[in-house]
Amino acid sequence: MATLDDAITIGRRERFLAVVSTVRADGTIQSSVVNAGVLAHPVTGEQVVGIVTYGRAKLANLRARPQVTVAFRAGGEWVSVEGRAGLAGPGDPHPGIDPDRLRLLLREIFQAAGGAHDDWEAFDQVMAEQRRTAVLVTPTRVYSN
Repeated sequence: MATLDDAITIGRRERFLAVVSTVRADGTIQSSVVNAGVLAHPVTGEQVVGIVTYGRAKLANLRARPQVTVAFRAGGEWVSVEGRAGLAGPGDPHPGIDPDRLRLLLREIFQAAGGAHDDWEAFDQVMAEQRRTAVLVTPTRVYSN
C-alpha cells in the first residue's frame, strides 16, 4: 500500500512536479502540472498534499467540487493521492488561518515542494499581489504502481 512518504520519495526525484486533476462542471477532468509537497495541515496537524495556485479554472472547480487527485511520477514509478481539497486564500477564508498564517503557509507549501528562496519578503509580496491560494488535499486514498 502506498503512503504519503512514497509521494515524497517519488516527488523529490522530479523536483516535486505533479499532475493535479479537478472536475469541471460538465463532469470532465481538468489537469495541470504543478509543484506539490507533503506537509502538516496548519490547523489539524495531519499530513496533507499542498499546492499553491491562482488559476481561475482550478479554483472554481475546487470550490464547487473539492474532489482532487494529485499524481507524482518519476520514470515509470508513480503515486496518486486522492482526496478533498481545502482552500485558504484571499477569496477563500479558512477558519484558523488568518492573513499572517496564510503568508507563512504559502512559504511552507513552497518549501515542501522543494522550493528555496533568498528573499522571503519579495516572495510574500508576489504571493499577495497574485492573490495566491493554498490548496490542502486531505488524502482519502493513496495508491501506486
